[in-house]
Amino acid sequence: MTKFRAWLSAARLRTLPLSLSGIFVGTAVANIYGYWDLHIFILALLTTVAFQITSNFANDYGDGVKGTDNEDRIGPKRAYQSGQLSKMELKTGIRISVVIDLFLVFLLLYFAFEEEDIKYIVLFVVLGIASIWAAIKYTVGSNAYGYKGFGDLFVFTFFGLLSVLGSMFLYTKFLTSTAVLPAASIGFLSTAVLNLNNLRDIESDKKANKNTVIVKIGLSKGKVYHYALIFMAFISMLAFIWNHYYSWKSGICLIAFVPLFIHLRLVSRIENPRNFDPELKKVALSTFLLGFLFYIGYNYFL
Repeated sequence: MTKFRAWLSAARLRTLPLSLSGIFVGTAVANIYGYWDLHIFILALLTTVAFQITSNFANDYGDGVKGTDNEDRIGPKRAYQSGQLSKMELKTGIRISVVIDLFLVFLLLYFAFEEEDIKYIVLFVVLGIASIWAAIKYTVGSNAYGYKGFGDLFVFTFFGLLSVLGSMFLYTKFLTSTAVLPAASIGFLSTAVLNLNNLRDIESDKKANKNTVIVKIGLSKGKVYHYALIFMAFISMLAFIWNHYYSWKSGICLIAFVPLFIHLRLVSRIENPRNFDPELKKVALSTFLLGFLFYIGYNYFL
């Protein structure tokens, strides 16, 4: 039972709702054009959760072996850091989760495409492998991109653009220019969650030579960057609604920005990095709420 709890801790269940946001939004955009498939929807949700768990296992391992997770870390203790899971156990967990990822990817593609769609199948296999690579290489290895300040770019790309546009394409087999707007909105908010994490860990990251964007630009500029991410997310979503307004339901997702704007006021007052920790959950859950309400507002099949 103790090991089971350790694996749950390493999986970081509280991060999983954020990963679902892009699938909800991509599905809703597909619904606008009259496309829906229950198999694709369920398998897309399962696949993105599996990717997130792989990423969490890899981050636990990568930061643990590099010594980044130490007594200076403010957030909850990781499984490797606390000794709940060994280095070899986490390695095995990563390998098993990658196998599950690949199984779900191929199952998803089986339901999404026909045999004549071979070029799309190959493309999504490549994207699936790229997603797994990105999940692992954020902290693992000597060239981990999270230690070089590229984490924000990868989160925006994979949690925002790829998650939304990729899930939309699975249904529709085409993309539209306006679909980039809600994809960018989810990407900006997902990056904001990472940014809060980096604001919180600025001191321990400096000591561990983890050169995040925040380590490079400092705390005060990091706050400005955070404000920009939230506002760009709002503007992107507002622009999409402006282009695709059909009733009051189109705008209900904007309710999710109310707690986000309250959150920004709190961020402006924070001086001690430790106090950024409670704000992580608020932004992650608000992003999930945005995705879910967007799905409700634009799902013509409900």
